[in-house]
Formats: sequence, structure tokens, C-alpha cells
Amino acid sequence: MQEKELLQLIRKARSKDPDAFSSLIYFYMKDLYRVAISIIMNDEDAADAIQDTILGCWEKLYTLKQEKYFKTWLTRILINHCYDMRKKQQRMTTMEDYEEPVAEDQYNVELKEALGQLDEKYRIVMVLYYSEGYQTGEIAELLEIPRSTVQTRLQRGREKLEAYYR
Repeated sequence: MQEKELLQLIRKARSKDPDAFSSLIYFYMKDLYRVAISIIMNDEDAADAIQDTILGCWEKLYTLKQEKYFKTWLTRILINHCYDMRKKQQRMTTMEDYEEPVAEDQYNVELKEALGQLDEKYRIVMVLYYSEGYQTGEIAELLEIPRSTVQTRLQRGREKLEAYYR
């Protein structure tokens, strides 16, 4: 989809057109999933976070300041939902109680394992940079950290992944 078409859909969605909003969400769904799974590392919880994000975005679409930043706005809301979910889960269960779902997508198993070995601070930066295509400056804004920190985390994340695959 071209940028012009996306901006037109965003304008329609802001005027409460549910079909336009659905089209936008459908267009960004894979990106949302990648971000959520990189933080939560559980398919069901990632799906819940995405669902909460979609509902929240629909209700708060009027707060979007610039249409060209819709994806960034959407991603930031998703990241916040994921962190909130993790905080609630940490209060409710310990890691020993947590069981990973048995059914796994074979295509993603190796990548999930490798990313699972990384600390969250490296994992989220790696996913945003490599999977989502955000630039380091955009990631810094999304995560509210300095750009140099993003660059350092990217480098260290690459080093840790390299060591994992050796």
C-alpha cells in the first residue's frame, strides 16, 4: 500500500470510519505481532496485548497528532500495553509457574529461541530495527531512551546473537 493511500485511510479512520480503521490494522498486524511477541514471548498474551491496543487506538484515535506517525503511535501504545501486561503477570506468577504453549510455529521456533536468549532491552531494539524497519532515532523516541543507547543495544544484541549461533 502506498503512503498516500495509508494517509487517506488514516484520515477516514479519524472520522470514525470502522472499515478504514480495520484496513489499517490489517495492514499493520504482522508488525504489531512481531513487536508484541518480542516483549511478551507468549502467543496468547501477545494476541491479548494487540487486541487491547486495537481497542484503545480506536477509542483514542482523536489523540493522534500527525497522521504520518500513525504506525509509530500505534507501536508505542502496543509497547506500553505489553509492558503493563508483563508487570501484572510478574505480580501474579513466578517464572517457574510459567509454561510455554506446546503448539509452536516451526518457522519461528529458532528465531524465538535466539531472541529469547537476549535480554529484553536488546530484543525489543533488535525487533524494532530489523523486523519493523525503524531507524535508530525513531526507536529512541519510541522507547524514550537516547539514540546512542539504541545503537549500543543493537551492537550488543548482534554480538549476543552471533555468539548464540556459533
